[in-house]
Amino acid sequence: MILSFVSLVRHAHLRVPAPLLTVLSLVLLHMGSAGAVHLFAIAGPLEVTWLRLSWAALLLFAVGGRPLLRAARAATWSDLAATAALGVVSAGMTLLFSLALDRIPLGTAAAIEFLGPLTVSVLALRRRRDLLWIVLAVAGVLLLTRPWHGEADLLGIAFGLGGAVCVALYIVFSQTVGSRLGVLPGLTLAMTVSALVTAPLGLPGAMAAADRHLVAATLGLALIYPLLPLLLEMVSLQRMNRGTFGILVSVDPAIGLLIGLLLIGQVPVPLQVAGMALVVAAGLGATRGTSGRTRGGADPHATDGEPEDRTPDRPAPDDAGHHTTDPVTV
Repeated sequence: MILSFVSLVRHAHLRVPAPLLTVLSLVLLHMGSAGAVHLFAIAGPLEVTWLRLSWAALLLFAVGGRPLLRAARAATWSDLAATAALGVVSAGMTLLFSLALDRIPLGTAAAIEFLGPLTVSVLALRRRRDLLWIVLAVAGVLLLTRPWHGEADLLGIAFGLGGAVCVALYIVFSQTVGSRLGVLPGLTLAMTVSALVTAPLGLPGAMAAADRHLVAATLGLALIYPLLPLLLEMVSLQRMNRGTFGILVSVDPAIGLLIGLLLIGQVPVPLQVAGMALVVAAGLGATRGTSGRTRGGADPHATDGEPEDRTPDRPAPDDAGHHTTDPVTV
């Protein structure tokens, strides 16, 4: 099954538009997160997250083969440091989101985490007035979380905010590692680091709670998230800049809200729906700001959209399997 996933990713990075890959990764991410919520009754979020990350690392190693070895041997210390950083950030992103999900609804957690990529996209626009979109998104998150109510889970909100920081850093390091080592080798090494980093937190409890159902369920969830979504996101980030990627995930909170409703039965109140609308509007506003800058004469390849087509000038790969002008390597 994992081999077919890898083939799918290789086909996707050539044929499927990068924005569609990003949206598909978001749907899979929230489906996997919703499935994980059902497992929290068997094992806690720390244990479930560690098992998913470990399965993802093992599955990626199983299909890595010679390209993985070549990439590891050719990697510089700078490449390895960036990969280790990506692994730590990925672990934090996944773990903090799981901890948030254990305390607050999926749609709310997704909206809080969206503050990370939205901030990346707004900073890429480099205009002070675009900070308005962050303010609008924060207002939406406040309506979603309703901290003025006594039942607001402040710790769950804090976990979500920590996850937002990790998502912003993930965008930066994922694009760097994917272009240097290739998507599959880079993600394999990063997932290995993620599993090792979270082992002290999740391994003891997972060993105590382990049964066949938990092992099988976390294996299946590892395929849905983090494995396939992160592969698709890393491929997407090789074909668009960080700002564009952050803008595209403006639909992420709405997807999280819908999947939380359909798969977990988390029904939002009207005030939370209004908050979600503000968050999505902030993402769409940032999108409009990007489009306006492109129409104004700025080079769209420098700050927006996908990189220009370099196919005619693409050289043969070097001994490490890299291309000097096209960073997409699966």
